[in-house]
Amino acid sequence: MPMHTALARLTAAMAALCCAVAAQGAAGCSFTARSPLHDLISERTVPGAAELSQDAHGTARFSTAGVADVRTRRPIRPTDRFRAGSITKTVIATVTLQLVAEHRLDPDDPVVDHLPPDDSAAIRRTTGTAHITVRQLLTHTSGLFSYTDDHAFFSEFFGAGFAAHRYDSHTPEALLRTALAHRPHAAPGAVYRYSNTDYLLLGMVIRQVTGDSYADEARRRVILPLHLTGTSFPGPRTTLPAPHGRAYSAGLTDVTDLNPSSAGAAGEMVTTLPDLDRFFAALLGGRLLPAPELHAMEDTRASQGRYGMGLFPVRLPCRRTVWGHNGEINGSYVLAAGTDDGQHVVSYRVNSDVRPGAAAEGRLLAAEFCPRSRG
Repeated sequence: MPMHTALARLTAAMAALCCAVAAQGAAGCSFTARSPLHDLISERTVPGAAELSQDAHGTARFSTAGVADVRTRRPIRPTDRFRAGSITKTVIATVTLQLVAEHRLDPDDPVVDHLPPDDSAAIRRTTGTAHITVRQLLTHTSGLFSYTDDHAFFSEFFGAGFAAHRYDSHTPEALLRTALAHRPHAAPGAVYRYSNTDYLLLGMVIRQVTGDSYADEARRRVILPLHLTGTSFPGPRTTLPAPHGRAYSAGLTDVTDLNPSSAGAAGEMVTTLPDLDRFFAALLGGRLLPAPELHAMEDTRASQGRYGMGLFPVRLPCRRTVWGHNGEINGSYVLAAGTDDGQHVVSYRVNSDVRPGAAAEGRLLAAEFCPRSRG
């Protein structure tokens, strides 16, 4: 969901600066006594954190800090489900670029050509939006207002109105109307500005082009081929599949149950750390997209180096660059990243929507990917 601020903080931090489980196919695994995860938890705001990495040798390391549930005090487990927020966008971008590779969609197609008539007409009626392309949605350069920045919506989903509205259902069409009620930030293609409306629309494009929902296409094209057994698109389902811990907001308010239709194609996905590692290893390793489409996904020219298509670069202090995405939704923050060949990947999460400090997150990634930083 609204990740542009966290993205900037992570990039700035990089510039400045218990148990083991084997993922499928891993050659071995090792115990981690203490990791930078411990710097992410707080007794009052972030009860638990977990990290799963797999390196180029196939060695998997799973580390936890804190607890999954403040009442039972149990630790986070590798198979725990959690809400992934905007990492959903990486899957949506992958499906979209698969359609491009199949010549069913062109990145330079006007979006209005691939939407239901009423939604297409609504965009045409909005000043300055009629010529937005699929490429501009993928790169967050459409100029469209992000519906999550609407004051009333933000209050109901993230703010004081959450308790009263946490189970409300939202349709993509209604969320699009919320976005179009605001003037665009800029002309299409003029500037990069992260907008959840862009990926909301890509979900609608996928349905129009294929005849199936983005969730069905993601299951068929990504989840089933990769055997991502803990990953799902819940739609309006308000509970998490078992097993799972709890999810907390500021002041340790339990926000585990909610209706994620308000996030939709921009952020509704539920997953696990092993599934995220497997997905990013397959994507970056070229097993989900042909080379031209994967190269396009990592092309950041439209955003002046900040974002590609469903992926962003993280430049590490050891002069390495890894690729990934982060996600934030009520009660959850997660980040997954990997080397550009997919041989070394890491995913980590906290069970709170209180964002980790940028410096602490930077140390975690540096410890994983920079050899001198690893103990």
